[in-house]
Amino acid sequence: MPPPRAAMTRTREEVDATLQIAKLDAAELLPTVHCLGFSLGANGAAAGDFCLLELEPALCQQLEAGHSLVIRGDKDEQAVLCSKDKTYDLKIADTSNMLLFIPGCKTPDQLKMEETQSNIIHTEIFGFSNNYWELRRCRPKLKKLKKLLMQNTYEGPDSQKEEDSTHSKYTTEDLLDQIQASEEEIMTQLQVLNACEIGGYWRILEFDYEMKLLNHVTQLVDSESWSFSKVPLNICLQELGPLEPEEMIEHCLKCYGKKYIDEGEVYFELNADKICRATAQMLLQNAVKFNLAEFQEVWQQSVPEGMITRLDQLKGEVDRRRYCSIYPRLMWREANHRCITH
Repeated sequence: MPPPRAAMTRTREEVDATLQIAKLDAAELLPTVHCLGFSLGANGAAAGDFCLLELEPALCQQLEAGHSLVIRGDKDEQAVLCSKDKTYDLKIADTSNMLLFIPGCKTPDQLKMEETQSNIIHTEIFGFSNNYWELRRCRPKLKKLKKLLMQNTYEGPDSQKEEDSTHSKYTTEDLLDQIQASEEEIMTQLQVLNACEIGGYWRILEFDYEMKLLNHVTQLVDSESWSFSKVPLNICLQELGPLEPEEMIEHCLKCYGKKYIDEGEVYFELNADKICRATAQMLLQNAVKFNLAEFQEVWQQSVPEGMITRLDQLKGEVDRRRYCSIYPRLMWREANHRCITH
């Protein structure tokens, strides 16, 4: 048996004879000829050994710059590909033309720029494929993120649950491994969920504990006669630090306010709508049915002095069942507000 290279060797005469059979005029073609042959050695690849991936220019530039693309998904999930800030569905696209993998193959433009003594190049086909993966931009699959974090909410440092190591907790790496979204999209959603990193793990505060923290803050603001638009961080930490961990106090301020710096000091502007909304949720979570007027009166009495409650503050936030329990006919009476969410 001849060596593998001999099987794909062609002479100029054989090439010209092939062109004549194909009724092609050599003068109309480039002088350089590629003679292709499949590898017969151990290095040859079979169909399926390689996957082709079609990338948009921006992703190609990221790879060329040294960044990585990651495929994410459990066995029961459709795989997605993630860059640092975007998520893509992976779809297989079949092609009627066989795609050949030829290492070092040169294009006609490259050959025109080179001077070669021999116009016959013997090239080894290393592999082939009849399909390729194409990417389609998709929304990040983030529902699982809240589901994982809600399995073990944070009830405070003194909670008995914190001493139980059987409850699941997730680091950033854990979430990147399990959530089908880019790192930037996951971190943005963690902010939306008001999650915080405690001891290296991402946690969502138990609502009762969150309200406890908020109550500490609003009572301090009231006792110090501060404006809700200018709550000093350092004094809050000094005054409330003996009651709760300082990082929890600051996290509460971030959840319900906007941070800014004035004359070198850090302040928070508390959001009245967020505080009123959270107060309504606290009242409704264990509420029995009562009419709208009663609820509005109790709600207004429960928020810090100077804040005004409004029904539109509940839009998109209050659970339908809790909202309807306030007043069964509210759906019709307040139809213009569209406050009820499914």
